[in-house]
Amino acid sequence: MRQSVEIQFPTGAGSYAVTRWSAPEVADQAPTVIAAHGITANGLAWAPMAEALPETDFIAPDLRGRGHSREVGGPYSMAAHADDLVRTLDHLGVERATLLGHSMGGWVVAAAAVRHPERFGGAVLVDGGLGFPLPAGTDLDHLLDALLGPAMAKLRTVFASREEFLAPWRNHPSLVDVYSPAVEAYQERDIIGTEPELRSSCVLDAIRDDAADELQNTEVVGAIHRLPVPAVFLHAERGLLNEPVGLYSPQTVAAAKLADAGVDVRFVPGTNHYSILLGDRGIAAVAEAVRALR
Repeated sequence: MRQSVEIQFPTGAGSYAVTRWSAPEVADQAPTVIAAHGITANGLAWAPMAEALPETDFIAPDLRGRGHSREVGGPYSMAAHADDLVRTLDHLGVERATLLGHSMGGWVVAAAAVRHPERFGGAVLVDGGLGFPLPAGTDLDHLLDALLGPAMAKLRTVFASREEFLAPWRNHPSLVDVYSPAVEAYQERDIIGTEPELRSSCVLDAIRDDAADELQNTEVVGAIHRLPVPAVFLHAERGLLNEPVGLYSPQTVAAAKLADAGVDVRFVPGTNHYSILLGDRGIAAVAEAVRALR
């Protein structure tokens, strides 16, 4: 197991929390990866990936409004998260890094590359970052409930115990085959309060504002098509609830013409939206993409 350390520094109304896995003995020379997690996740979602990239200095913030960064406050947007990544590098004395983002984190790293191209050598977007226009009149809360299911339900639920909080994730259709102590630690980081009143650390306004920004802001939606750094886009075969059709089908990805924008597109069969990040097959594919950009 790699050793990690949590680092906090003042940002906004609170402290911004970062988990860092340093490469042993060669930290000064090791390539840096900075990773942005999904919309209701936290930095510990990246622990298995950090283990798979032991030669890297791996940095994974809790994005503002989540985990140990929940008190930072707004504004919540892809631009705010992107700028937070650069502030993190500045605080840690890192000049240049490879970007890695999963789900909403894909939009975060696309925005970071566009806003701060001098700080990043490449970007890997994992089952996120590619947007499509929403139908007129789309109700955002309804869309989030339909798309995220249990991840949204936990934001509105008070749990009597740690076991009650964790049970839906142990049995989640996309996680049941890849659930591990590392996945449980990532879920536990999301718990705040004391029994019998436990809640998710995610700030509901952060989830809503970030979702609106990634799905409706044309600058954010278009960022993947104007990336100024080498980029790889990986997409899973199956969906958020392990549905047969993924968040991105091969047909919709092809229609986006990412190759015309210089983005290397890679389909990862046998994975779903979560196992592409947390299962062996997905981890291997993502690690390969990161190494290809260093």
